[in-house]
Amino acid sequence: MRTEPTALLIDTVAWVLIEDGRILCARPRGKDIFYIPGGKREGAETDPQTLLREIDEELTVALLPDTVVHVGTYEAELHGPTPGSVRMACYTADHTGALAPSSEIAEIAWFTYLDRDRVPPVDQLLFDDLVARGMLPARPNLSY
Repeated sequence: MRTEPTALLIDTVAWVLIEDGRILCARPRGKDIFYIPGGKREGAETDPQTLLREIDEELTVALLPDTVVHVGTYEAELHGPTPGSVRMACYTADHTGALAPSSEIAEIAWFTYLDRDRVPPVDQLLFDDLVARGMLPARPNLSY
């Protein structure tokens, strides 16, 4: 009896930081697309543990554990040629320190909903949900 290969599912956690109608995105070194900052869990880490570690590693800020709030969990096909999907549990949280890209991040940028096509499909689902919930403006005020 032949069994079908198990489809790849990448389980990630991401930090949603919205300021002045824009959402923080990061482009890892060697990648050509921006993502919501975060990453994959290590071992038996919980979502909050993964989130705090990944954001410290990527953006050199400390998230305040008592302020972590689940926004939603989204699942979509992987970006690029690899078949499979990604599940992204998203959280807001307050932070201390100044945002700065670490050695694994090439650049950070503040995106509006109009930049939706510059992020992978799972992040696009987040953008759409944030707009539907009134957390991210669909038509941002571009007079910054």
